[in-house]
Amino acid sequence: MSAPLYIDTAPELAAFVSAVRNERGAPPRVGVDTEAASFHRYRDRIYLLQVSSPTQTAVIDPVAITDLSPIGALLADPELEKTFHDADYDLRVLDRDYGFRALRLFDTRIAAQLAGEPAIGLAALLEKYVGVKLDKEHQKADWSIRPLTPPMLAYAAADTRYLLALRDALEQRLTSLGRLTWAQEEFEQLESLRWTGVVPGADDDSYLRIKGAKALGSRGLAALQLLHR
Repeated sequence: MSAPLYIDTAPELAAFVSAVRNERGAPPRVGVDTEAASFHRYRDRIYLLQVSSPTQTAVIDPVAITDLSPIGALLADPELEKTFHDADYDLRVLDRDYGFRALRLFDTRIAAQLAGEPAIGLAALLEKYVGVKLDKEHQKADWSIRPLTPPMLAYAAADTRYLLALRDALEQRLTSLGRLTWAQEEFEQLESLRWTGVVPGADDDSYLRIKGAKALGSRGLAALQLLHR
């Protein structure tokens, strides 16, 4: 596989997606991941997208690129399989931030669970099935910062660079166990996932569940409600 690409312009993104669609070989597929910054930002969003085909990996900057429609079209393409590890959150935030919906999915976390793996984290599975040991130094990095450092970009790329190899290994394992159809049923259910987060409004009382809220007087509760909203 070639060195990872860092993509921060719309023409580069369009060219990459076109190249992925035109890759020869069977079957057409990509590995996908997202990076957010919920540990560092009150208002979270997707700050990085990683996409790997069998031959190339791209780290895509959605902060710099305003039109990500080529990614949306790629995700919605029923002819191209998308592999995620623990797709639940990724699919929800892709829906929340861009209205993107993904079809034809494979989730390596679900596959590992159905294969009876005791450790289902990506790092543990890659080490066991692919022989790759990931450096998790940047697991809780602030992906909203710019410019991103070379080690951060390398970390992000690694999350999808080996994902398709892991997918193949887990598919073989599930086939040998007679559980592949179970996994496929679960993957189909993922297609219906949507963002369901609550947007705070005047009638939202979720602020009352914040630790310490019950000890506040009426004036303090009013201030907390406004701050929470």
